Amino acid sequence: MSQSCVPMPVRSTAGTRECDCLAHRFGNAADNRLRERRYPNDMTDAEWVVVRPLLPVPGWMQGQGGQPEAYCHRAMPDAIGYLVDNGIKWRAMPADFPPWHRVYAFFRRWRDRGMVREFHDRVCGQVRERAGHDALPTLG
Repeated sequence: MSQSCVPMPVRSTAGTRECDCLAHRFGNAADNRLRERRYPNDMTDAEWVVVRPLLPVPGWMQGQGGQPEAYCHRAMPDAIGYLVDNGIKWRAMPADFPPWHRVYAFFRRWRDRGMVREFHDRVCGQVRERAGHDALPTLG
């Protein structure tokens, strides 16, 4: 697995709704940093603490050029989760998420770089370790 994630100390608490994603930390986010969690598949603060360090580092932070993202990184997995959970089309994304084409661009970039599979494998490994098993399952 590649080391494409930025581990950062967590600033938010369960009572805080303020987002601590990279887009907000660097003041680039054009969206509302206090988006109300209203859908059943939205991440809880505890889930965000696990997910945040697993997200890929933006290219502009690695000296690869490009512009900083203008939308909340926490809203992107929430939007993708909403799409998968409800089986909607990309263009039917609710208005309280970032625009559908930005969510799709994030998803496409993560998918094309193998980050969706890597993200899945890392989360599964953490869940297995917390349950007292090896991170990688063995064949029986």
